[in-house]
Amino acid sequence: FGSSSGCQASTSCRGFRTQPRPIRAAMSACEVKLFGKWSYEDVHVADLSLTDYIAVKNAHSFLPHTQGRYQKKRFRKALCPIVERLCCSMMMHGRNNGKKLMAVRIVKHAFE
Repeated sequence: FGSSSGCQASTSCRGFRTQPRPIRAAMSACEVKLFGKWSYEDVHVADLSLTDYIAVKNAHSFLPHTQGRYQKKRFRKALCPIVERLCCSMMMHGRNNGKKLMAVRIVKHAFE
């Protein structure tokens, strides 16, 4: 370290130029939107008997792909986001088995 290394203010010690990183617009950390477009604020379950089984309050995610973390314990799929359960139910009948990214893409296009 010091002046013997030959480093300048605009280059690093290996000779690569270092650029200042651009400042991104501050995103709201509390605002989660499905696919970056649709907000979860207006979604309400009117039927009292379904509120335990349709997760819309605490299950907010950007994409409906949570890698099966709601399948580890019994009855935890009730906490899974309802859009992900829709995507998982589309992955049935042979040719669609295991193609979750295709199901997510279909749901995204259907919402648009």
